Amino acid sequence: MPRRGLMLQARTRWLLLGLALLCILILFMYLLECAPQTDGNVSLPGIIGENYGKEYYQALLQEQEEHYQTRATSLKRQIAQLKQELQEMSEKMRSLQEKKNTRANGMGYQGTKEQIPSDLLEFLHSQIDKAEVGVGAKLPSEYGVIPFESFTLMKVFQLEMGLTRHPEEKPVRKDKRDELVEVIEAGLEVINNPDEEDDQEEDDGPVGEKQLFNENDFVEGYYRTERDKGTQYELFFKKADLMEYRHVTLFRPFGPLMKVKSETIDITKSVINIIVPLAGRTEAFAQFMQNFRDVCILQDKRIHLTVVYFGEEGLSKVKIILESVSREANFHNYTLISLNEEFNRGRGLDVGARAWDKGEVLMFFCDVDIYFSAEFLNSCRLNAEPGKKVFYPVVFSLYNPAIVYANQDVPPPIDQQLVHKKDSGFWRDFGFGMTCQYRTDFLTIGGFDLEVKGWGGEDVHLYRKYLRGNLIVIRTPVPGLFHLWHEKHCADELTPEQYRMCIQSKAMNEASHSHLGMLVFREEIETHLHKQAYRTDSEPAG
Repeated sequence: MPRRGLMLQARTRWLLLGLALLCILILFMYLLECAPQTDGNVSLPGIIGENYGKEYYQALLQEQEEHYQTRATSLKRQIAQLKQELQEMSEKMRSLQEKKNTRANGMGYQGTKEQIPSDLLEFLHSQIDKAEVGVGAKLPSEYGVIPFESFTLMKVFQLEMGLTRHPEEKPVRKDKRDELVEVIEAGLEVINNPDEEDDQEEDDGPVGEKQLFNENDFVEGYYRTERDKGTQYELFFKKADLMEYRHVTLFRPFGPLMKVKSETIDITKSVINIIVPLAGRTEAFAQFMQNFRDVCILQDKRIHLTVVYFGEEGLSKVKIILESVSREANFHNYTLISLNEEFNRGRGLDVGARAWDKGEVLMFFCDVDIYFSAEFLNSCRLNAEPGKKVFYPVVFSLYNPAIVYANQDVPPPIDQQLVHKKDSGFWRDFGFGMTCQYRTDFLTIGGFDLEVKGWGGEDVHLYRKYLRGNLIVIRTPVPGLFHLWHEKHCADELTPEQYRMCIQSKAMNEASHSHLGMLVFREEIETHLHKQAYRTDSEPAG
């Protein structure tokens, strides 16, 4: 059995080997049959037959060259397409950036003017022309005036108080904060990137580079809204190391902010003639001169003082006060005019204005019970312009310190009473006596109505004259101007209208609404406290 198995295995191997050789033979014959027919004269590349080898290589090179040219053309086409897409993306990015700048700077009309339809742009400019921006609007009375509100980086000084409003506020509402921030940024954009028509000079830094302004250079601003036209903004900027101010006027015609003008204002040579009519009240005048010395002589140094004194009583003391300040501060820019007649405020201011004989001058009509700061004097210069604008600041009038500080033994010093709070004072929106205007404008309009006698009235008449003319009247609360409290006496010889105005002013000068309420209900409050004390005493001890 083993021998037969071995023979069977050997036969199987030989059979398999034979099959393999048969398959190899069949494959070889197939390859020979399928091989391409070649010309016997054609040689293999690189061997003899040089002419045929060169043509082959030339054809091969031409084929490769055509292939790479086709590839290069395709790549160029792709590069051009990518460039076009990149340009389109750049334009989109630039458009988005312009829109972003429009929202941030509020000056969208400059960058996208060609995108705004001409009829819409014409309408927006017509809104500016209709508003009281470039020229004053003729108004029938003082009640037609739309006053400005003033603001700084941190506070807004608002005229419309009401029982819940404060004379100053830090804007709490986000829309108000965003509005003022947007306006200041828009003003900075105008200053730092001026147009050719802008009336401003280039300021170079210490190394000849352009000096850029920032929000810390913002000094003050004013805004008001005409409900059928839009909102006007007047912005003032100043570098600490520069004397000139930058003034930017913007207008929002219920749309994007639009620049009206940009200019540089140099007030370094602008002298203010402060005219004070006076009769008696020498103690108040001594206090006034203390403030005048600190602010005008020691800080501002561009002031002339004109005092128009009525009567003989107290005149010598006024002379002594003026001479004393003159010696101590080496100040000689003052004029004392004596009138031996009954006090008339309008008459005194008119005489003081006409007594100036040195040409044009900016005048500040002031009272002896007014306290002002150096910042206010600059506001006076910035907001009055001969033949163009007069400035009627709203004074913050202080209440009776005996009532405001009733819980203290002695009221604090004057400089500590100068705060803008509801219980310390109010914006005297019915007073028009403190004003800054140029002498030529005052004389052109005819000055005061000298027929008005006694207290009040003459300032309102002058104010109405300006409202009926072509000059712009800037009416806004100013933080650096205070009316110090003093007791008022309403004389019997006043006309009924004057007496009513005097009593109204006297009532409003005493105390706030809440303090007056405490005074009116004093007996009721004392009765309540008495009852409470009685109940406490009558309760049995624990």
